[in-house]
Amino acid sequence: MLCGIMERHGPEGNPTESAHAPLPLHVDLPSVCKVIIELKSLGETTENGMGATAADEGRPCEERMGWAAVSAPTKLCGYLHKLGGPLRSWKCRWFTYEEGKCQLFYYRTPQDANPLGHVELARATFGYPLRGDEGTFHVQTPERTFVLKALNRQTMMYWLQQLQLKRWQHRSRTSAGSAQLCGETEADDWRATRGGGADGDFLPTVKTPTGLVGEAAAGLPAPKQRAMFSNVSFKHPLTEIQNSVHSLRLTAFRLGELPEAPSPATEPKSLCPPPGDTVSPKLPEPPGERWQEDRRSSCLSLSPSMSLRSRRKKKRAMSSTMPTDLRDVTSSDKTLVLSLAEEVKSQKELVWLLHKALEAAQQEKRSCAQFLSADGEQERLELLRHRERHAADLGTRLEALRSQREALQQRLMQRDGHVAELQEQVRMMMEKDQAKQEVILRLSEQLAASSNEAQKMASVSSKRAETTQEEIDNLKDDIEAYKLQNQFLNSEIYQLTKLWRNSSEQEKSLMVKCAHLEARSCQMESRYLGVLRKLQECKGLEAGEREAVRHLVEEALQREAKDPLSLDPVREYDEYGFKIVPDYEVEDVKLLARIQALEIRSNNLLQQEAEDRPLDSRWAQYLGGRLSGELAITPELKTLMRSGVPVALRPRVWRWVVGLRTRSLRERHPDRYRELCGRGQSSEHAAARQIQLDLHRTLSSNWHFSSPTSPTLKQLHRILLAFSWQNPTIGYCQGLNRLAAIALLVLENEEDAFWCLVAIVEAIMPQDYYSKTLIASQADQRVLKDFMAEKMPRLMAHLEEHNADVSLVTFNWFLVLFVESLTSDILLRVWDAVLYEGSKVLFRYAMAIFKYKEEDILKIHDNLEIYQYLRFFTKTITDGRRLTNIAFNELNPFPMRLLRSRRAQHLERLQVELRELELLQQELVANDSDDAAQCVDKGLDTTISEDDDD
Repeated sequence: MLCGIMERHGPEGNPTESAHAPLPLHVDLPSVCKVIIELKSLGETTENGMGATAADEGRPCEERMGWAAVSAPTKLCGYLHKLGGPLRSWKCRWFTYEEGKCQLFYYRTPQDANPLGHVELARATFGYPLRGDEGTFHVQTPERTFVLKALNRQTMMYWLQQLQLKRWQHRSRTSAGSAQLCGETEADDWRATRGGGADGDFLPTVKTPTGLVGEAAAGLPAPKQRAMFSNVSFKHPLTEIQNSVHSLRLTAFRLGELPEAPSPATEPKSLCPPPGDTVSPKLPEPPGERWQEDRRSSCLSLSPSMSLRSRRKKKRAMSSTMPTDLRDVTSSDKTLVLSLAEEVKSQKELVWLLHKALEAAQQEKRSCAQFLSADGEQERLELLRHRERHAADLGTRLEALRSQREALQQRLMQRDGHVAELQEQVRMMMEKDQAKQEVILRLSEQLAASSNEAQKMASVSSKRAETTQEEIDNLKDDIEAYKLQNQFLNSEIYQLTKLWRNSSEQEKSLMVKCAHLEARSCQMESRYLGVLRKLQECKGLEAGEREAVRHLVEEALQREAKDPLSLDPVREYDEYGFKIVPDYEVEDVKLLARIQALEIRSNNLLQQEAEDRPLDSRWAQYLGGRLSGELAITPELKTLMRSGVPVALRPRVWRWVVGLRTRSLRERHPDRYRELCGRGQSSEHAAARQIQLDLHRTLSSNWHFSSPTSPTLKQLHRILLAFSWQNPTIGYCQGLNRLAAIALLVLENEEDAFWCLVAIVEAIMPQDYYSKTLIASQADQRVLKDFMAEKMPRLMAHLEEHNADVSLVTFNWFLVLFVESLTSDILLRVWDAVLYEGSKVLFRYAMAIFKYKEEDILKIHDNLEIYQYLRFFTKTITDGRRLTNIAFNELNPFPMRLLRSRRAQHLERLQVELRELELLQQELVANDSDDAAQCVDKGLDTTISEDDDD
């Protein structure tokens, strides 16, 4: 039973405040359908443009009216792999498209209730790499880029085409909605929404991959993952928990009994309220999507006992990715429910049309009844005025329509002008075409003439072709012969290459064996010479035995010149110009120099492959892809700096460390070095003479400074003068020339060497380290003695027993940072660590040197021999790897806080002692002046007495 309410409308068709009453109607749906079909047969068509024929009588009323539900297209959903996560790995996700929001949601499984995220497609762009993995494509939004991968290329192209189509349809719906606001009819808008994508087939059609996309893919098992938890989203833990709970509830619901589908007899009750109920005075809504969805849900409502459960299920299904709410129903029940829903929808559309017709009839009837039932002229006059106002409103609307018609006429005139222009262009094109035809005719005539000439030339060319063919045949024979020869030569080359590789491998293995044998020979010879040295120093030998030992020593020293075989001879100078085997000032220690040369050779043969290459690879891996200014203070860099910087990378790393320590000063004075050099040329500094004297004493064993005319000496002179102007408090101190020389040898640039010297004196070393009193240097010597007493008590007790003061040797170590005390390779490794960590490294290496030679020093029991041994024993250290291990591993812990506190204590004591010495000096000066005055007086008295005698 249908219920209708007739309202009184104003001039614009809107309902007024007049009273209304429900009009119960008993409508027979088949008879209503016949009436509508008869109206169509008289020439009235619906907005869909569909007319009824006799053949339509057998179809349902909804289909004959053209309002039957259009079969829904395949839903855009399916499995895709998404690249994401902290490990940038592929994760399988279920993707589904939301029509109203133009968004692509993705879930972990199709049964999840809450999505893990979504992709905005309204402003997205699509593409795929040409050389990427098969099925990979990109969806780029203004916020981020999503990298997805389908199962194969066909599925990828299908997804790309469908996503482009959905994006276009969304834009079409947006433009259609704005047009509806401008005054389009509801039926036109309905057709636009239902058929707006008809013109969107702008891509080549890709067939739908069977079983890979759509709702059918939800029932298929998800693609397997490599790891157990590789598909779990750790970024959305709350969403994962909610989806798991929803999956458990859905499983529990599936185990229960499914409700039966509602019978057709109960459907009309869910469509309309009873006749006696009060109905809202508003008109029924047009057959839009929302109205259809509400009626469909009312039609598919279950029993009252299941209403709460069905509403919860429907709410979850709005965010879920299953095809419909009836995904657990059998196929036959699903077909029945869909057919009933289509029938109900068509009946609702029919009821809506009938309401519109009944509304118009009731309005007319009510107006006539009111006019006839009016008792007085006043009421009739009011009715006439109302109609006049209505007529005025209609006139206004007529004027608006006329203005609209004029606008359309103007547009039509513009279109006519545009058509005329197009016709003119067509005429011009036709003229051009005619001119082209004439040109073609002339060219064809010329072609015919040239064809005759070509025939003549063909006879000549045929003869030439015969001779050419003979030449080609001869060349083919030659080519075959060359191919055969080439194959033979290739086989010969292959055999020779194979033999060469085998011989090179054998040669390499033999060279390794020879190197090990030579290293062992050097070790044995070094031990032999050590035994000879001990015998030479032994005082209990007789004269004949001493003479035999002397002959053996001379023979051992002359053996190197007679040795004709040397696989890897020891070079005289290293990469920086230092002598690898140092010269000793004492003539009696030539045997020691030979022993040291053998040890250096043995270490080079055994440790070069085991130490240098891994270190170079570690540095190359750390610096790979980094610029010189992009290094950062890290534990990894600290470990590498302690192990030593390779020769090729040392200038780059030193520049970065020096720039880090002098950054603020260089930013304030970028041209500081050039300014100081100019000042040195314009005026002479007080320390210039001392600098010139020390210049030729700098690194005399290095070939860069061995010649007086060497350009390196001139560069060193400019650096020292510039530093004396840079730091007038220090000016110049003996030892700075060696520091600047090492910096110049490594950095190979004057300005970089100058800033390296500034960094060492003003940033790394403590204050007053190079002042006139050298008070900070003296404090460090006392701190070193304290540490040695704690770390090496046996050695310190032995030195104190023989009155040996280590500061006589170590003072110069600290002042010049071990320059000319250690071999060049160990020295530069010490500098690497000092430039990065600071002066604390000096204490580590100083104690490591004594620890390295502790047993040898403990064997010496004479004060003079101890001092003589301490003069050159540092140059006998050849195993830099072992020395570094002692400095940074065996001497730990070595806290910097303890070093600072002990420095402060000894510095305070030295300052007190220095003040006491100054007071004593002043007293001595005063006493000396009094004694001198007394002597003068005595001399004067003597002179006077002598004069008196005369």
